[in-house]
Amino acid sequence: MAKNQRQHRITKILENNVVTSQSQLVELLSDDGIIATQATVSRDLEELGAIKVRLSGRESVYAVPELPKDQTAPEEHLKRVMSDWVVEVTRSSVIVLLRTPPGCAHVVASALDRSQIKEILGTVAGDDTVMVIANEDSGGENLAQVLRVLAGL
Repeated sequence: MAKNQRQHRITKILENNVVTSQSQLVELLSDDGIIATQATVSRDLEELGAIKVRLSGRESVYAVPELPKDQTAPEEHLKRVMSDWVVEVTRSSVIVLLRTPPGCAHVVASALDRSQIKEILGTVAGDDTVMVIANEDSGGENLAQVLRVLAGL
């Protein structure tokens, strides 16, 4: 099954089921005959812009915003991603480098891209490094400080 087909099925599953964990989503996909690992599901959820939302008085569930304009990461999601995955913040002029454990940079970059932080022009993610480009008005030092605070560093 192609990635876009799997992601479409994930979206449909999230619309019609209360999904609280990635392992549960892997099982639901398996019930539909779709074999996917937890790592694949994690990447798919990130690419789809899925976020966890709290149901009133209940646990958190995965949800995918319907429109691209709605795919803004809430500040608490950004703080969680930054504090979980960013281990170092350095800067040079208008470039801020974020270091993560291997294989985690794309998660951080995606959250930053959806954060709508006005100082960020864009991101480029490698395996364990995210390059964040600051706008010239704000500069790298200001953005680096914002990102350090979000990461708890």
